[in-house]
Amino acid sequence: MSQVILPPAMLGMLGGGQLGRFFVIAAHEMGYRVTVLDPDPHSPAGKIADVHLCAQYDDAQALKQMAQTCVAVTTEFENVPAQTMQTLAQDCIVRPNANAVAVAQHRALEKQFIRDAGIPVAPFVVVNQAEDLPADDSALYPAILKVARFGYDGKGQARVANREQAKQAFADFKQAQCVLEKMLSLDYEVSVVLARGADGNVVCFPTAENSHLNGILDVSIVPARAPQDIHQQAKTLAIKIAQSLDYVGVLAVEFFVSEGQLLANEMAPRPHNSGHYTIDACVTSQFEQQVRALAGLPLGDARQHSPSVMVNILGDVWYQNGQVREPDWLKCFEHGQIKLHLYGKHEPRPARKMGHFTALDEKLEYAIEAAIKARQNLGIGE
Repeated sequence: MSQVILPPAMLGMLGGGQLGRFFVIAAHEMGYRVTVLDPDPHSPAGKIADVHLCAQYDDAQALKQMAQTCVAVTTEFENVPAQTMQTLAQDCIVRPNANAVAVAQHRALEKQFIRDAGIPVAPFVVVNQAEDLPADDSALYPAILKVARFGYDGKGQARVANREQAKQAFADFKQAQCVLEKMLSLDYEVSVVLARGADGNVVCFPTAENSHLNGILDVSIVPARAPQDIHQQAKTLAIKIAQSLDYVGVLAVEFFVSEGQLLANEMAPRPHNSGHYTIDACVTSQFEQQVRALAGLPLGDARQHSPSVMVNILGDVWYQNGQVREPDWLKCFEHGQIKLHLYGKHEPRPARKMGHFTALDEKLEYAIEAAIKARQNLGIGE
């Protein structure tokens, strides 16, 4: 039996963004205290945590304090140094483990791991030097060149049609290790968010159907408008990845559907943007599930009680007609079936995730209609 951690124990969170903030909220509601480590003095999670260690993730003194005061530690983003997690694991429980995070934070390792686990992925090659780029007659082109580390929300990616364009993009990325991946004709994209406990028990949330705008998640529709076999296959493959990683915590796996075939795209060792609907539409949210998995509690019921549509709110909506102004939130609040969540970030910036709203209804088509109207009224996507 794994150790069970009960309130009012102190839990630790590496990272202070919106995912950490939702974790703190869920942990507080369950009676836990939370220490957040984040170098940003304005971090959304740090503002509401019991303790905010405003320091770098490799700060020895901060890590010592976290290890001495926290019974268990988790993370809200995958680019925390693996050494940080290894250091903390010497004195307290760390979930997920550093090895799993190291795979998920490195696109080349991630692609190779998923492929070697027997899960279908788009054709790819790892690029360590320009000579690794395939010739123009390669079936990989047209392709997307992606940096192996620190790429997210469309950053660190370039579309290339031939070797010359790939060489230029590789040079633009300072010749950092990359993955060259075949560009597919996509039917749509889906994701599965799951939780796996230390006892190996796995609970999956319903499959989300996702659409992106400028490389950033725009809308998630749940349940996905996909054949039932896609729903089931996506969950089966996501569980296989979690088991292969010996993963403990909340894990998200994104998939492409191309010509009816499901292909794994990438994974996130944490709660995921496409799982935000669970806050309002499921018996247990992905963040409560993260607390439960970290604390060794039985996992919660992931059943969805209402069809839902989640819409991201980026900093762009604060910039209208050359002016910066607060959006008219009444356009969300006037809809009784819409739930607004703002992340408390210090300042809006274009392309910065500032919040989201979720439209709920008894029927999915009605939730879609409400979400489209609210999205238009706020000027999202204009």
